[in-house]
Amino acid sequence: MKKTLLLCTLYFVLSTINAQEIAVLKYKGGGDWYSNPTALSNLITFCNERINTKIDGKPQTVEVGSTDIFQYPFIHMTGHGNVFFSDGDAENLRNYLVSGGFLHIDDNYGMEPFITKELKKVFPNTDLIELPANHPIFNNAFLFKDGLPKIHEHDGKRPQALGIFYEGRLVLLFTYESDLGDGWEDPEVHNDPEDVREKALKMGANIVKYAFEN
Repeated sequence: MKKTLLLCTLYFVLSTINAQEIAVLKYKGGGDWYSNPTALSNLITFCNERINTKIDGKPQTVEVGSTDIFQYPFIHMTGHGNVFFSDGDAENLRNYLVSGGFLHIDDNYGMEPFITKELKKVFPNTDLIELPANHPIFNNAFLFKDGLPKIHEHDGKRPQALGIFYEGRLVLLFTYESDLGDGWEDPEVHNDPEDVREKALKMGANIVKYAFEN
């Protein structure tokens, strides 16, 4: 196991040297992993213009069980419905995260009960914990003094940023009851006011910056 993790870490480091790329995570279970098709492209453009990243091109798609995920320092996952990780998927995702990768899961509404269950396969002994408003992810490129912003209303619940830490490093962020990805989409998709889209993009840029620098 230690040898496998060491090899994964080496592969991750070699694959991501000087890399600033983002990929969408494709998963099993029938959930719409492909939702918000314009979101990441818009976030990439915003980050390159506003926080001086050099993220390459259109975001790629990677499957959760593929070693291709080790090519990307940042992976984004979204959807509305069911998620399923096989044992192999869970092991691969865990190796990716503990060797230096970062996963942002944005609940597009309805994903929470499925993803929280599947994450127990990845980190059986670790719970999602809520990040306080003073966590650095809310105060690097842009300031969010109250923590995660609310972008879309669904059930009247407050937005929550939940994380999984490994050896003190935040390796996974789950944004719940916020729907950042909807705010990243092209303006005509949800007809959000410009200030709401700006808020969503700024929070997205904070997440990207944090993932690239930690």
